[in-house]
Amino acid sequence: MRVLFIGDVVGNKGVSMIKNYLPKIKQSVRPQVTVVNGENATAMGRGISLSIYKELMSDGVDVVTLGNHAWSNNEILDFIDDAKRLIRPYNFPRRTTPGKGYTMINVNGQQLAVLNFQGRVFMDNLDDPFALADELVDKLSQQTKCIFMDFHAEATSEKLAMAKYLDGRISAVVGTHTHVQTNDARILPGKTAFLTDAGMTGPADGMLGMRPENVIGRFLNQRPARFEVLEDGRGIISGCFVDIDDKSGHATHIEPVMYTDDQMS
Repeated sequence: MRVLFIGDVVGNKGVSMIKNYLPKIKQSVRPQVTVVNGENATAMGRGISLSIYKELMSDGVDVVTLGNHAWSNNEILDFIDDAKRLIRPYNFPRRTTPGKGYTMINVNGQQLAVLNFQGRVFMDNLDDPFALADELVDKLSQQTKCIFMDFHAEATSEKLAMAKYLDGRISAVVGTHTHVQTNDARILPGKTAFLTDAGMTGPADGMLGMRPENVIGRFLNQRPARFEVLEDGRGIISGCFVDIDDKSGHATHIEPVMYTDDQMS
């Protein structure tokens, strides 16, 4: 099977990039499953709404993952338990956190497990993602060998550590959160595909999707600044696709994708 993964969708520009160009990318890549990180998809660049979740699904997305901004839009508390293809990091406190941290997708008779975890280095101190990944992968391996993880983390070392820790046990670990696509897509020795960060989908000329003047001002004066999503200018869509052997669950190929809207039009 082939899984297309699209990195963090940022603001209205990111949502429109999915609507306008995901069908073209799918025609070229021909994935069986499309996974999109939507934790920055609202107009303010934080969280997701029910209308955006439904829009992403209607535009051809099969699973939406989240991250540290999962709860930034309070509306999510009203619908996450009923959204079958919306998952948040599994290692939020399990007794008190709504939603779920993984989902299963039927792909031509084969099951694909899509997992969402969040790192702890330079981020909130959630439950141990390594210990919980151990537990969950052991459980899901009884149902399928095809397991894909969105690991939402800041530190490149933590992302690579997770991939190497799970190498040979799951099909792919693809990082999100930093909004910059890395040039290190590879198949690890145990046949797990890895990419440190898939990049972002949204304003191409911003700074991580935000207006540059807001970010630069904070560097210059060291005072708190309200970051605003850049809505004009070019857009970008970033991610990767992974080929997985259905029988073994091993990754056979990983390839980054990145397009600006002037390249797609």
